[in-house]
Amino acid sequence: MTTLLFIAAAYLIGSLSFAVIVSKLMGLPDPRSFGSGNPGATNVLRTGRKAAAALTLLGDALKGWVAVVLARLLAPQFGLSEDVALLCALAVFAGHLFPVFFRFQGGKGVATALGVLVGLNPWLGLACLATWLFMAKVFRISSLSALTTAILAPLYSWLLMGWGNTTITVLVITLLLVYRHKSNLVKLVNGEEGRIGARP
Repeated sequence: MTTLLFIAAAYLIGSLSFAVIVSKLMGLPDPRSFGSGNPGATNVLRTGRKAAAALTLLGDALKGWVAVVLARLLAPQFGLSEDVALLCALAVFAGHLFPVFFRFQGGKGVATALGVLVGLNPWLGLACLATWLFMAKVFRISSLSALTTAILAPLYSWLLMGWGNTTITVLVITLLLVYRHKSNLVKLVNGEEGRIGARP
């Protein structure tokens, strides 16, 4: 029962869509109503408000990190194994993708996945962040950067921690993230994907 409570709490944390929250607080259009329609930092950036995009990115990443770290800190006090943090990692990520507070219409999970990875292993998170920044700098295409990073994340996890429950969790997150980017894959193949910072 306690494990289920941990998972439910992580899911609810993940369901906080900072793209929608920040946009509403700053008087911006709902990010689901323009551009890619994705409630994420990249789409918020299309409004030209860099501060709003930065707050969205920070909030979405922070919720992933908080859910994992809190689970790790509190699990021993409730007699739970460390694996509960992995379940919470999946739950907070699922919450972002399918948020109960926003009719299950969530983002694509890039920032939240990064926060989760940093929570699981800071070196893993840094390796993924470096990969995303490199790809974004060279190609200036958010989805390409995210997909490349997601595909490499399980490899980084395996190199850092070996094959085990953590790497399996990272692999599941990768598969979900790639699935959420299926429309972007089509645009990338057709050369139609937008650039970072482009207006709607």
